[in-house]
Amino acid sequence: MSDAVTEILRHKNYIVDAVYDGEEAMDYIMSDTYDGVILDVMMPKMSGIEVLSAMRRKGIGTPVLLLTAKGEVSDKVEGLNAGADDYLSKPFAMPELIARVGALVRRSGEIIPDDMRVGNVTLNRSSYELSTQNGSIRLSKKEYLMMEMLMKSKDRPVSTEGFMTRIWGYDSEAEVNVVWVYISYLRKKLAALDADIQISALRGRGYVLEAVKNV
Repeated sequence: MSDAVTEILRHKNYIVDAVYDGEEAMDYIMSDTYDGVILDVMMPKMSGIEVLSAMRRKGIGTPVLLLTAKGEVSDKVEGLNAGADDYLSKPFAMPELIARVGALVRRSGEIIPDDMRVGNVTLNRSSYELSTQNGSIRLSKKEYLMMEMLMKSKDRPVSTEGFMTRIWGYDSEAEVNVVWVYISYLRKKLAALDADIQISALRGRGYVLEAVKNV
């Protein structure tokens, strides 16, 4: 089920981290910023409700969708009392999951605009267009997802492994050099648009957007 949900969400252009037990889920939640979290009540090591309770105790207000067994009203009540924003009973239809995830992200209180901007560069979430005052270029899906990650991370570098797991997936047979290839594509497109930002490589840390240094 996790693989199916992950694949569907990625198909809908969400960037997804999939984990398989509650302790790992907690580690990811503590180490990154997410727009929403889906927790299954029945997870090993820590249940979904235990993870949710730990999140709220630590002041993490990220919206949470709780997956519960069909008919388990007690799980739903306990989850809502622990701070869940919504719940969905299994089995469920994928269109309903997508609709609830969309509502969950909107519920975060942050209105996500269609355009993301860094420097003089704009990335449109709907059209996949990267643009400056000098023109625009439509990105491929993976180029778009990589550029979105770089823009969202701001001053924090994104590792090669981060790109691989979030965009290509844990089970992908792609080699890590595919990231370098796509970074090269994006650099050329930024240069063609006369962008005032560039993708810089930080040894051992990954890639980050920085202002172009004029010599």
